[in-house]
Amino acid sequence: MSLALLRGAALIALLPGLAAAQATAPAADTAAAAGTAENTAAYDFAGATRPAPTYGPRPFYLIDQLPAGALKDKLMSCKDQTPKVTAFSIGHRGAPLMFPEHTVESNLAAAAMGAGVLECDVSFTADKQLVCRHAQNDLHTTTNILSTPLAAKCTTPFAPAASGEKAAAECRTSDLTLAEFRTLKPKMDSSDPTATTVEDYMKGNAAFRTDLYTNGAHLMTHAESIQLFKALDAKFTPELKEAIVDMPFDGYTTEMYAQAIVDEYKAAGIPASDVHLQTFEIEHMDHWLKAEPEFAATAVYLIDTDRVEGFDVQKPETWGEYAPQPLADKGIKTVAPPLFALVTPGTGRDMVPSAFADAIKAAGMDTITWSLERSGPITAENKGGWYYGSVGDVATDDGAVYEIVDTLAQEVGVKGIFSDWPATVTYYANCMNM
Repeated sequence: MSLALLRGAALIALLPGLAAAQATAPAADTAAAAGTAENTAAYDFAGATRPAPTYGPRPFYLIDQLPAGALKDKLMSCKDQTPKVTAFSIGHRGAPLMFPEHTVESNLAAAAMGAGVLECDVSFTADKQLVCRHAQNDLHTTTNILSTPLAAKCTTPFAPAASGEKAAAECRTSDLTLAEFRTLKPKMDSSDPTATTVEDYMKGNAAFRTDLYTNGAHLMTHAESIQLFKALDAKFTPELKEAIVDMPFDGYTTEMYAQAIVDEYKAAGIPASDVHLQTFEIEHMDHWLKAEPEFAATAVYLIDTDRVEGFDVQKPETWGEYAPQPLADKGIKTVAPPLFALVTPGTGRDMVPSAFADAIKAAGMDTITWSLERSGPITAENKGGWYYGSVGDVATDDGAVYEIVDTLAQEVGVKGIFSDWPATVTYYANCMNM
């Protein structure tokens, strides 16, 4: 069986409703889509449907890794439950553990796993159109741009590994017009820093991921993601990404950029209560608080502890710009730190809320967190990687996935968890009646 047919069979098995999807171009995009590569055949975003949710085998694999005890018993008691959509389960760029991020297919997979909230990270093109990309400068790792004539437009052309230097490239959404962006083929986010050719550089996929679902995947604009997520009956959590280019960009200011994302929800008739804007940039939050208070009320300020040298989840004097009470005093109602910032080892093998988590709660703010299942299998050697940094000494196998979810849900009190494979969180939320 060809890879394309295998992909189709596997995807339809996961997403029963996908087989009925139509492939007709929205009228406004017909001219831009004309003549592009086969992967950009337009998709009927507004005509998508969410199939009945399914868990697949992964939650049960993770439960099996848990040590005997109350958590394992409780989760196993739910093995015959009917899966339900839940807003506690947030698709992180869709379901990029196995699907190319920010594609239609990645989000259909997340929807099929019961994610009640879906994400489009937002960057802008040379003609100032909003598109779904995790970073303004990731096209060289998330698409096939380096193997196309558009590589000549990249900010930094491909340079092979040589004389101890790693292979490198940098291709930005702002290097291309929207019409040019639409001609690209998405791929799993990966690169090989040892490569001496473009072909090899575009490989490097992590061993725990797969290329099985990349053929024919569809890129999206932000406006198209709104159509798709609305059709899937999901709520929206777009993240406005940092502008890598100097701002203003050809007259396009930071304020205009922050306003543009809101305007696309207004144009689509989406109520502010269904939209959870996100950003790491305080100037974006400041704009929304001042200009769009309804949207600011549900907006999420993302916390990157790496931006504060010496940040320690247990030491308030190290929290700097992320001290919770001043953020609450500005009017910020929800924050989203990474997983490890909210937990710390307890006595024995367990995990408990960190001092930082307690301070967020004391400040009266809600918390969501990111990103479960981002860093692959958990072993005694890797201790879960960056996302489990504060509890690495007790995160020694994949059972730690549900241990940290349980701590975050029951003790920290998070309102939602981003995951690269949303079925894991959906299963837990369903079992715990969340």
